[in-house]
Amino acid sequence: MTAPHQLIVGGQRSGKSRQAERLALAWQHKGGEVAVLATALAFDAEMRERIARHQADRPADFATLEAPLQLTAALQAAARPGRLLLVDCLTLWLTNWLMPMEGQPDLAAWAAERAALLQALPALPSPVLFVSNEVGWGVSPMTREARFYVDELGRLNQAVAQRCQHLTLMVAGQAWTRPVERTSE
Repeated sequence: MTAPHQLIVGGQRSGKSRQAERLALAWQHKGGEVAVLATALAFDAEMRERIARHQADRPADFATLEAPLQLTAALQAAARPGRLLLVDCLTLWLTNWLMPMEGQPDLAAWAAERAALLQALPALPSPVLFVSNEVGWGVSPMTREARFYVDELGRLNQAVAQRCQHLTLMVAGQAWTRPVERTSE
């Protein structure tokens, strides 16, 4: 059983995770396994509640692996034929790298991890569903750091999309899916 990688993007509360879970359930109903690679870190009560809500909403038989920083290694370790990997989400993964709760971001390590992910994707024996936010549609952020983050997420989403076969835009809980058009990066 094989399937192409897919990137699911949208705004906050657009239905991205639910769509990814629906696709993962369909994979599972065809006899495949599902593993969720969760990237969130619970640093405050509100985030702990969000994580708990996602865990409660997720089917109990989906394996859950924590991958807040080393996503590439986690994908490579979890990948195997017949297993779909659901990454929820690239937005928080990037936040963990660029806005650490303690200390300064390690931009060189981030660049190496990003490159490793992009290089690893074509060779993974598992299809991957990526969830990510589309944050570049609003007002330009006021701070240099926030603008850098928005730009970096946009570049990451574009680079991941180029390694996927399908892109889904979530709007008000509705999925708009199309094949990815290849461009030069």
